[in-house]
Amino acid sequence: MRLNYHMPGTPPATLLPGRESGGSVPTITLIQYDSETIFESEFDSFGELMARFDPGKVNWINIDGLGDTDLLRALGEQFGLHPLALEDVLNTTQRPKVEHYANHFFIVSEMVYFDKEEHLTFEQVSMFLGSNYLITIQEEHGEDSFESVRQRLRVGRGFGRKRGPDYLAYALIDSIVDQFFPVLESLGDAIEDIEEELLERPSKSTLRRLYEVKRLLVQVRRASWPHREILNSLMRDDTGRVTAETTIFLRDCYDHITQIIDIIESYRDLSAGLMDVYLSSLGFRTNEIMRVLTVVSTIFIPLTFVAGVYGMNFNTSSPFNMPELDWKFGYLYFWLISALIAGTTLVIVKRKKWL
Repeated sequence: MRLNYHMPGTPPATLLPGRESGGSVPTITLIQYDSETIFESEFDSFGELMARFDPGKVNWINIDGLGDTDLLRALGEQFGLHPLALEDVLNTTQRPKVEHYANHFFIVSEMVYFDKEEHLTFEQVSMFLGSNYLITIQEEHGEDSFESVRQRLRVGRGFGRKRGPDYLAYALIDSIVDQFFPVLESLGDAIEDIEEELLERPSKSTLRRLYEVKRLLVQVRRASWPHREILNSLMRDDTGRVTAETTIFLRDCYDHITQIIDIIESYRDLSAGLMDVYLSSLGFRTNEIMRVLTVVSTIFIPLTFVAGVYGMNFNTSSPFNMPELDWKFGYLYFWLISALIAGTTLVIVKRKKWL
């Protein structure tokens, strides 16, 4: 679990680089479009970006990396972004939320995806939604869930190029929400594999995997649950920044996140039940082992008695002692009797269905 915070006593709205940023230089990209044209480019400085900014079009400014606080201050001064919102951008353990300010919305979301090494990654995405712009700020370079949105804008497919930045914000949130489905599918497959292993061959390694899946489900739930509040707040917007046409799409996205939350809760209940399956499997295996050992002991008890009696080696001079000790085939008789006793005991155990 990540924990990121300012030192106690730090003044409000203090901009400090995130611990994960490592002082890396952010990457600034701009996608600018209307219904007829689209422009996409990467910029080295904030000044170059603003020289290209066109208030008559939709401007999607994307920043990858949190290592440059001067860039955030410049963004805040240029677009009138609230200082507390800028501070929350750098606090990468924020709970997903939406806040309403005079001239913009501030939205915090959390992406969940598998990186190139197939590790589950949680990344905070901050959005500033204005009248003609959408600013997105991500923690990491290179990987996100937005490539499908970029591709739709490039080819002019769908409604993206015909609508404002509010629809673009919806499209990005929708892509974040949809990314939960393949993640949950992978976790569901892992739970099924663990369930089969617990039923067939429970072990400590399987139990360790179960705890890892339960921990990931807690993190995915923490990332997904607040999105319902975000969508609900955007749908009920009365400032006019979110249009009625976009509200319809937000309702569809709300249905998706509700479905995701239901799946997560089902997986959590199933993973909690697997602990009982693990304990039951261990108890069943123990009972099986004890049953076999009990049958073996039952078979050998009369054999031990017979062997103990004839192991006393009494002198045969008395007629009341063991005449079998002088028999020519006494040893053979002993083993025949022992085999007969063992076989009879085994048949009785089988008929009683104790084995």
